Amino acid sequence: MFDIKWIRDQSDAFDAGLKSRNLAPMSAQVLALDACLRACQTDMQQAQARRNQASKEIGQAKAKGGDAAALMAEVASLKQRIKQCEEDARRTETEIFDLLSRIPNLAALDVQIGADESANQEIRRVGTPRTFDFTAKEHFELGETLGLMDFAAAARMSGARFVVLKGALARLERALGAFMLDLHTREFGYTEVSPPLLVRDQATFGTAQLPKFEDDLFQTKPPSSFIAPSEKDSNLTTLDAAALERLNRYWLIPTAEVPLTNLVREQILDLATLPLRFTAQSACFRAEAGAAGKDTRGMIRQHQFIKVELVSIVAPEHSDVEHERMTVCAEEVLKRLELPYRVVLLSTGDMGFAARKTYDIEVWLPGQNRYREISSCSNCGDFQARRMNVRYRPAGQKGTQFVHTLNGSGLAVGRTLIAVLENYQKRDGTIAIPAALKSYMGGLDVIGRAD
Repeated sequence: MFDIKWIRDQSDAFDAGLKSRNLAPMSAQVLALDACLRACQTDMQQAQARRNQASKEIGQAKAKGGDAAALMAEVASLKQRIKQCEEDARRTETEIFDLLSRIPNLAALDVQIGADESANQEIRRVGTPRTFDFTAKEHFELGETLGLMDFAAAARMSGARFVVLKGALARLERALGAFMLDLHTREFGYTEVSPPLLVRDQATFGTAQLPKFEDDLFQTKPPSSFIAPSEKDSNLTTLDAAALERLNRYWLIPTAEVPLTNLVREQILDLATLPLRFTAQSACFRAEAGAAGKDTRGMIRQHQFIKVELVSIVAPEHSDVEHERMTVCAEEVLKRLELPYRVVLLSTGDMGFAARKTYDIEVWLPGQNRYREISSCSNCGDFQARRMNVRYRPAGQKGTQFVHTLNGSGLAVGRTLIAVLENYQKRDGTIAIPAALKSYMGGLDVIGRAD
């Protein structure tokens, strides 16, 4: 979300930023609406001032026994004019808000300009992919052969892009999540949170999933009689049916970034409390809109998956350093698991909607013979903070400023499980347990076929 005053003052920079993200200039459209709004407000203020003056003149005329009919007619006319100005202003404000809410964040200056992922820049590679003396299998071949990964059973109850993990693979998923949480809380100072999996419109708007990505979210349908507890004491009689429906709309979270970042929404934070660092393991739900035909086999692209999320809330001058730190925290999971990976700086054409700069971490999958994304770590600047109205008080200054927010996967648990299966597979199809996970697996050394 953008400050319209900044667009007024920096319209060329705004349009240049949009161009770098392969979008047409929009400052003229925004500023035309802004001019219309300000004209409405000026007209309304002038009408209000004249109404107040005319009302005084009516009193003075009556006190002298004069005819106040013309003045009274003028006041009635001004009342209608003010009402119309208020309606025009509200409509224009809504148009501006809707327009700005659909414009992505502008990229940082050190991000490569490009049309798509082909312009991404590899920053570093860590670890050497293992050389197998047999043909490496993909994770779903391994899991199904072991009898511990069941896509058919999941499809019978839920449809495509779901999976049932059993036995040692279910335990491996649990072990990976616990290992990641322990690492991030014990060594990197993140506070573990168990957040809600259902959130309302304002939370998904705050982190910029709404309104642009509504088609990729799963919306729940509560009973018709349901009223959110926090709204029970509100004056609901003043709301129309559409507003009431929005109040009662709930979404399954696509990532724990949503509730973790919204922990500070509508707050003014004390500088001494920053940085705030949160982590959570949660189920995530995505419709995967537009993913037809992509990764149709296996666990790479699921409607439901487990992820450990990292979120930081920082003062603006610390967000670049925090971004590097967060990426290192996510990388450390792969280092401890001894999984080869690379870090890629995304170009302007491949970044997410809310990000100003993003590092993707891609893990090596020998079954596919390529690197695949396992984490995205993004610096969103003040883009989300403006949507959530979260600020802090800078030391020695008057007023408040917007914080910066950052988020990253630390890591996607399902994709980490895939990486472990493919990188630790043995010729006989069994899976060796990484040393870092053995204590989480009850000392198990190898995952073998289910009995």
